[in-house]
Amino acid sequence: MKKKRTIPVLILMASPIIMIMVTLLSIIYGAKEISLTTVEQAFFAFDAENVDHQIIWHSRMPRAIGSLLIGGFLAISGAMMQGVTRNYLASPSIMAVTDGSVFAITLAMIFIPQTSSLQMIGYSLVGSALSVLLVIGLASRLLNGFSPVQLAIIGTVVGTFLSSVSAGLATYFHISQDISFWYNARLHQLDPALMKWAILFGVIGIGLALVLSSGITILSLGEEVAIGLGQKTAYIKWLAMLAVIILTGISAALVGHIAFIGLIIPHLTRFLVGSNYRWIIPCAGVIGAIFLTLSDLLSRFINYPFETPISVVTSLIGVPFFLYLIRTRGGKASV
Repeated sequence: MKKKRTIPVLILMASPIIMIMVTLLSIIYGAKEISLTTVEQAFFAFDAENVDHQIIWHSRMPRAIGSLLIGGFLAISGAMMQGVTRNYLASPSIMAVTDGSVFAITLAMIFIPQTSSLQMIGYSLVGSALSVLLVIGLASRLLNGFSPVQLAIIGTVVGTFLSSVSAGLATYFHISQDISFWYNARLHQLDPALMKWAILFGVIGIGLALVLSSGITILSLGEEVAIGLGQKTAYIKWLAMLAVIILTGISAALVGHIAFIGLIIPHLTRFLVGSNYRWIIPCAGVIGAIFLTLSDLLSRFINYPFETPISVVTSLIGVPFFLYLIRTRGGKASV
């Protein structure tokens, strides 16, 4: 027990230093390498005429902060989904939550082209909510629909359908070039104007996740156990899904579809800190933030000096991990 408490404390204590380090690496390295001295000057003696200073403040910094936020949001979302459903395959990308957001954004770009940053986040949240309801509705209609593999199949089918419809609409209305950003998830094209709203909604989503963490720990033991302990399981589930919708919707509005963060990181976090979600949720957030930032850094060098979509990197790690889970866990529902 002491070991399980020591590890998460160490992770949370070390995380600020590690995040600062990976942020600096993200700022320094890219198609154009920037020296640490230039970075220091940009922070403490900003020169609007200096191109490197402009790159740091208007491109590299938003990108680094965005990757930290999105990695944390998606990891927390995945951890909550796995805990609430007791489904080790649950994640925003596999359960079609992200695809629903991108679908809503596609419709907004077609029919409401003059969309503000706040409205874009709003449409993304609505898309996330509708896709969650669609997957849950279909699962409830099928025999063993909520089993891990069955639910993953339903989510994949719904996600593929929404992605295909979005792609078809984008082609028909000649916005394929514009919408490709949300499917390729290019962090270097992140809109800094969305950042302030992302942070605001992110605080709400993470705050809700932390408040629910004790309830999710009990619910992860099984519904019968949770009810026996007097927990209002429906209340916990719906509030947890609300937090997932908020965090995933923001992520999709910022950079589009990024796969497997919400699948990989919660499993890694549980391995390190145990099954208490009061530790899993914050630790998954910081590990996910660091993981995505390092993945983004790696994506810059796969086809240097050209940018590689970040989902290529996460999929190279995520797909084998996904197959490993199916092979080793089979149809077991417990996480």
